[in-house]
Amino acid sequence: MIKNNAFTELNVLWETIEERAKNKKVTESYVALLLDKGIKECSKKLGEEAVETALAATRLDKEETIKESSDLLFHLFVLWKALDISPDNIMQELNKRRNRSGIEEKKQRI
Repeated sequence: MIKNNAFTELNVLWETIEERAKNKKVTESYVALLLDKGIKECSKKLGEEAVETALAATRLDKEETIKESSDLLFHLFVLWKALDISPDNIMQELNKRRNRSGIEEKKQRI
């Protein structure tokens, strides 16, 4: 079970990214810097964080996996912002999949 405040923190993260994206001062904001570099750089950073998360998990290092997962979520949100995707778009897609088996869903993509 996920505690309600966990989603509150994700909302705060999203709001912070939106605010920093509007700021656009690359000397003051890492978000603005990444967005200024474009989707390719945002994608690259997301990939790096995904690999670091996976490596920490394979080492069974829970503390490092938590840290890297936090980085991964942050960079995922930045990529969404770069692509003008909102968390609501993602939630709508997840809602469509709610009553579908993951195995069945994957078969439909093949």
